[in-house]
Amino acid sequence: MKISERVERVPPSGIRRFFELTEELDDVISLGVGEPDFTAPWSAREAAIDSLERGRTSYTANRGMAALREAIAERSRERYDLDYDPDEEVLVTAGASEAIDVAFRAFVDPGDRVAIAQPSYVSYVPGVTFAGGEPVPIPTGEADDFELTAEALREHGAADAEALVFCYPNNPTGATMSKQDLEPIAAFAREHDLTVLADEIYADLTYEGDHTSIATLPGMRERTVVFNGFSKAYAMTGLRLGYALAPPEAITAMNRVHQYSMLSAPTTAQHAAIDALDNCDDAVVEMRSQYDRRRRFVLSRFDEMGIDCFTAKGAFYVFPESPWEDAEAFAEALLDAEGVAVVPGDVFGAGGEGHLRVSYATGMNELREAMDRIERFLD
Repeated sequence: MKISERVERVPPSGIRRFFELTEELDDVISLGVGEPDFTAPWSAREAAIDSLERGRTSYTANRGMAALREAIAERSRERYDLDYDPDEEVLVTAGASEAIDVAFRAFVDPGDRVAIAQPSYVSYVPGVTFAGGEPVPIPTGEADDFELTAEALREHGAADAEALVFCYPNNPTGATMSKQDLEPIAAFAREHDLTVLADEIYADLTYEGDHTSIATLPGMRERTVVFNGFSKAYAMTGLRLGYALAPPEAITAMNRVHQYSMLSAPTTAQHAAIDALDNCDDAVVEMRSQYDRRRRFVLSRFDEMGIDCFTAKGAFYVFPESPWEDAEAFAEALLDAEGVAVVPGDVFGAGGEGHLRVSYATGMNELREAMDRIERFLD
């Protein structure tokens, strides 16, 4: 059977490789996957159960249930003072990942250049490639606190791109960007007429300062697609529910792809999401508090071990320098010797070399044991 050249060009996910290695071993503590150890708030689960008991198992509107789109628009208004029309400017998808994929297919023509701030979520580059576009990596580094800069955009050719993709709070570094940091990025996007694809899935997991959406900056709402969802902040990964916010013409284009591929997001999950927005903010606050406690613990342990580690301020990852020059060799040796899974930073692209991604979305007892094992491995 012939496999398309586009698919052949994309290697398997480096994260999945380490995940599969852990399945072959006993007594493994995985700090490799971005999976919250919390369970979705009970109220949201009850809403999902209730929807099933009432037999609500049919398709919804392609764009998502009206009540959910209204709740999402209201949240954006409350949180960021950004008004989106729930009928024309909100699209509900099967996870934020689907929203991002749909956006690439809606906005990228063959040969279009798409600038991607890196290190970054592993799906951006393959998504652009599958759409026929040319990914243009824009490296960020620890010297700039892993923040995207206008200088890096200019130096690496983003002026000739059609679109710019970035994610803050960032996976894998945990970096955040303030309003002041985002202003030169917005100016660059306006100057070069870039469509901005802003993945804000970790916005509610910001520990120092408030999250700023780039869509709030002057002249940006009309050129930005904001992605968000319920997987991370609400610990609803398996329910697969995300959304996009954008001007009407962008949502119409994205929905054209969405309606032919997914039809509609899972109905049960949409009922859970409405409840999550209405009733589960306290649960999010509690989970964020727990993540922050873990973040401080992991950073302090790496500091005690003498490992240089960037001070992550968001998401649920830290990004220490690898104790060995070859980060992949270190990750494999650590897994083999001590049963601790971490991910080498180079799987996240330019700027990730020589680092490790360590997730603290796991319980404190396991984190303590994992850090003890890492320290023992280094002795």
